[in-house]
Amino acid sequence: MVTPTLLVVITICCFFFIVLLNGFFTTQQQTRTVIQRFGKFSRIAGPGLAFKWPLIETIAGRVNLRIKQLDVRVETKTEDNVFVLVIVSVQYFVDPERVYEAFYKLVSSEAQITAFVFDVVRARVPLLTLDHLFEKKDNIAIAVKEELSHVMHDFGYDILKALITDIEPDKHVKSAMNEINAAQRMRLAAVEKGEAEKILRVKAAEAEAESNALHGKGIADQRRAIVEGLSESVTEFQAHVPGSSPNDVMQIVLMTQYFDMLKELSAHSATNTILVPHSPSHMHDLGEQMRNAFITAQAVQKK
Repeated sequence: MVTPTLLVVITICCFFFIVLLNGFFTTQQQTRTVIQRFGKFSRIAGPGLAFKWPLIETIAGRVNLRIKQLDVRVETKTEDNVFVLVIVSVQYFVDPERVYEAFYKLVSSEAQITAFVFDVVRARVPLLTLDHLFEKKDNIAIAVKEELSHVMHDFGYDILKALITDIEPDKHVKSAMNEINAAQRMRLAAVEKGEAEKILRVKAAEAEAESNALHGKGIADQRRAIVEGLSESVTEFQAHVPGSSPNDVMQIVLMTQYFDMLKELSAHSATNTILVPHSPSHMHDLGEQMRNAFITAQAVQKK
């Protein structure tokens, strides 16, 4: 039989047992739990199962030690009066040895980091032109990291990296830069095209000159062959026809060529011809002219 006294004792024991169970808590990996006793800092609990005195100690909060990234968008002006939007990514984490400072000294770490990023970027970007800003963005990122590392260390934070991930000029400036770039590329393409056309024309001129040289050589060879043939004809004609002179032979050859030319013209109905007064007797005059030309040429060569 359960007496009232025993029932009270059991109730009290259950109450203390439940309260005692509530004193156990767990902390996740890469996390620290801040314990306070009557509102005053007591200790920091690491990962795993831990115990706090019920009704005496409380969990004030938990601090995450994993690396965080904060993207800060800063709008500022360059030295050449171009407004740009600079995006700075800051990677930071809480120092495991300075959890107390990180938990109690700062209300908002993100607001603190953002303020210092604004201060550094707006102090350095106005000293650079837009082109230099793209070239020296790494220098600005290093300056941001050094400034934040110096200041945030006192608050229990370490800065792993500061990166300038993007630089966005005003849309009108960006459009103008694209047009300038396109114009430069078109000018370069025009120069290359002109050089190519120049090479083609030079090669064509060289080919034409070589062709003319070969053509002239062919004509010279042809004329040389004609002269040699005529010489052989004169020699053979004189051997077979005693008493004939070279002048008689040339008159016969010219007469033969003259009639061959008339035959060739009459053989093609579509041939365009010009009719001039002529007669076979003109062959004598033509022969005299050719002979006089040969004699004059030989006289010039002797001089």
